[in-house]
Amino acid sequence: MDRTPPALLLALFSLLCRGQPGGQPSNEVNLLDSKASQGELGWISYPSHGWEEISGVDEHYTPIRTFQVCNVMEYNQNNWLRTNWIPRNSAQKIYVELKFTLRDCNSIPLVLGTCKETFNLHYLETDEDMGAKFREHQFSKIDTIAADESFTQMDLGDRILKLNTEVREVGPITKKGFYLAFQDVGACVALVSVRVYFKKCPFTVRNLAMFPDTVPMDSQSLVEVRGSCVNNSKEEESPKMYCSTEGEWLVPIGKCLCNIGYEEQGPSCQVCRPGFYKSTPGNARCSKCPPHSYTHHDGAVHCSCEKDFFRAAGDSQSMACTRPPSPPGNVISVINETSVILEWSWPADTGGRKDVTFNVVCKRCGPGQLQCEPCRGAVRFLPRATGLRNTTVTVTDLLAHTNYTFEIEALNGVSTLARAQRQFAAVTITTNQAAPSPVTVIRKDRTSRNSISLSWLEPERPNGIILDYEVKYYEKEQETSYTILRSKGTNVTLSGLKPDTSYLLQIRARTAAGYGAPSRKFEFETTFSISSENSQVVLIAISSAVAIIVLTVVLYILISRWAPECEHGENKTPHFILRLPGIRTYVDPHTYEDPSQAVHEFAKELDASGITIDKVVGAGEFGEVCSGRLKLPSKKEICVAIKTLKAGYTEKQRRDFLSEASIMGQFDHPNIIRLEGVVTRSKPVMIVTEYMENGSLDSFLRKHDAQFTVIQLVGMLRGIASGMRYLSDMGYVHRDLAARNILVNSNLVCKVSDFGLSRVLEDDPEAAYTTRGGKIPIRWTAPEAIAYRKFTSASDVWSYGIVLWEVMSYGERPYWEMSNQDVIKAVDEGYRLPPPMDCPATLYQLMLDCWQKERNNRPKFEHIVSILDKLIRNPGNLKVTANTASRPANTLLDRNSSDMASLRSTGGWLDNARTLPCKDAFGGVGYTSCDTLTKTTAE
Repeated sequence: MDRTPPALLLALFSLLCRGQPGGQPSNEVNLLDSKASQGELGWISYPSHGWEEISGVDEHYTPIRTFQVCNVMEYNQNNWLRTNWIPRNSAQKIYVELKFTLRDCNSIPLVLGTCKETFNLHYLETDEDMGAKFREHQFSKIDTIAADESFTQMDLGDRILKLNTEVREVGPITKKGFYLAFQDVGACVALVSVRVYFKKCPFTVRNLAMFPDTVPMDSQSLVEVRGSCVNNSKEEESPKMYCSTEGEWLVPIGKCLCNIGYEEQGPSCQVCRPGFYKSTPGNARCSKCPPHSYTHHDGAVHCSCEKDFFRAAGDSQSMACTRPPSPPGNVISVINETSVILEWSWPADTGGRKDVTFNVVCKRCGPGQLQCEPCRGAVRFLPRATGLRNTTVTVTDLLAHTNYTFEIEALNGVSTLARAQRQFAAVTITTNQAAPSPVTVIRKDRTSRNSISLSWLEPERPNGIILDYEVKYYEKEQETSYTILRSKGTNVTLSGLKPDTSYLLQIRARTAAGYGAPSRKFEFETTFSISSENSQVVLIAISSAVAIIVLTVVLYILISRWAPECEHGENKTPHFILRLPGIRTYVDPHTYEDPSQAVHEFAKELDASGITIDKVVGAGEFGEVCSGRLKLPSKKEICVAIKTLKAGYTEKQRRDFLSEASIMGQFDHPNIIRLEGVVTRSKPVMIVTEYMENGSLDSFLRKHDAQFTVIQLVGMLRGIASGMRYLSDMGYVHRDLAARNILVNSNLVCKVSDFGLSRVLEDDPEAAYTTRGGKIPIRWTAPEAIAYRKFTSASDVWSYGIVLWEVMSYGERPYWEMSNQDVIKAVDEGYRLPPPMDCPATLYQLMLDCWQKERNNRPKFEHIVSILDKLIRNPGNLKVTANTASRPANTLLDRNSSDMASLRSTGGWLDNARTLPCKDAFGGVGYTSCDTLTKTTAE
């Protein structure tokens, strides 16, 4: 019988313990560890000669307790080893880890009994310790334990043994505690250690939230655990995690943020040190105080400014503290009679800010500096007296030969916070003796065949005592042969004139400073008498002229009707278009049988790799509108706007989307939005245009209310009119001209865009495109287009009048809160929008001309451009504003209405046309009846 001595096994056990890794995972909690016991374990062995408890030491000479059994020489073995009662604590499921060695039965000679190479593991749940009581039938089997590696006699000789480790799960455990039992049925086995443990999710801090120790509830589901924020932090989103059955934290959700004055350092929020601050909650670090600010305590949420330094209300806490600027320097004045140009240099110290502006204060001074008083009257500053961003200003309409002092003060965003006295640069000037201003009002008192009597009003600014007036007159078309008279008063009679002859006349006043500028040219005619014979000749000539005009009109109508043309059919065959050499004509892409052909003919295909999208700036009908950059080969990268076609589009949506590119691609004008190209051979499909930094005109004007001069606004309107003249010349109707569809770049250049509602005109100037339905922008659309859906360039002129009104009112909504039906009814009854505040009378008259009910009476875009060019060259014509107070609230009457026949005098016609600022001018030159009015010139 070969029974291994206990002493040998103990030595072998000691070897087995050496080199074993120490420690255990943090998510495991031991309920029993036989290696941790320093004394006897006191486990029950049944029968007593079965399992034996052996004492030994490990590699650290720490005592350990092991059990062995090796009764392989005897039959019918049934040896039990039971642990002490083990409280389960909070465990729902337990794990049993066994370390053991087992001898190969084939290596044992002369075995008499039945040798086994396995043993059984059992357990028993109880609510209390049963003491030494042991009943085999009460235990439930967990598993049969077999060795992966067994040792032989040779291994004993070489002192090489193989340690087996097996782990089994038991659960769920419901009672307060349990026993483990090991059943040997005939094996040679040594139980080196027994460890019983359960798993938990250990305490942890994640995203600044603390999660407590958590024991999994069962083997089926995750346990949701709500975290609590660490000290000095607060929830941004409720923090929580899930505890798995393996004791692992999963799926972190939410987080906490450090409070203001605290920063994240590891798993906690630490207070900001002196000299640092944090003004917003979050997990950013504390920031060092910006220049000229400080803090001397922990947990600062902002830094205080040093003495004489400030922060403006809109400054962020990260900005340096600043101070008011020093006064401007090097003030230079250039005097021109009663005006002066002031120039100065920037302050030597801007206070650390970029928002420096200048205010100019004008004072009129007597002989002593103490006798100065603020300037009054009509003194004007160009561009303005306050909020200047440039270092120059022009002051006009000063009094002649008068002392003035100008104080120029530099300000920035913190100037109002400083308590120091105003600091400014001053310059004192004396205006020159100025010549008188021009005579503006001349009246024709009496006219005969050979003479005319005139009178006039003194100039608005005589600038001294008027010595006399010079009257210069000559026959029209004979300017080189003129006559000059001088008059001490304000009237004169010109005699020796030719009968029935037109004359031109100018008057200028003279003071001690010399002659002023001449008045504008006034035209008048002497009267004539006709004998009966001459009268018949005149009547014959007039009748012949009328007959020629009528014949010309009839021929024009007949030729227009006989002109070859082809109507649009369902197959969209294009019109026959008569193209004159050198004149470009618009081609409607909808007339192409294959619309994609129009895209490739008029739009350049771009490589998508050269397009970079930076951000989304809006949404269009077909997709997103983005800003980005375009890089073409051998060209500099440029900023562009990109319209994209959203995913899931239909073929019709794709054609409609690209039709706008087919339209834009035909235009080349500085006031029409420029098409850079299209992307059709990859996705997303894109239209790329030039980038307009200031966006749509209506939003831009509302954002900068009252910040532009009238000349600047007229310049914008001139650009729009120029672009529309180009479209009209190409035979193109926009149909949706409005300020929202005008784009503005950084140089205030306005460009017409949005061609979604546009359609082509036929060659016949009177022809119109009739739509087949769709929405119409009522407030911008001409009455005939609303009533009959007929659009022409004349209807675009009506829309331009509304755009003009929008510009002068800085983006107000036309007709305000009136409903569309109310607008249609009011316009049809003759109502027209009143002039915006401070709108020049000339511009309001242009609006009224654009809103003529009869479309043939509206000006052409070419005429509108010419009018605006004259206003830009002669800004004095913009000084007179439309008088809204004296205007009735009813409508501008149609020029062709029957009421016109009843207007027998110029005054009646002017009153009815609401052009009150012009009334005095007409009356002043003697145009008091319709007969004389018909002889007026453009001047």
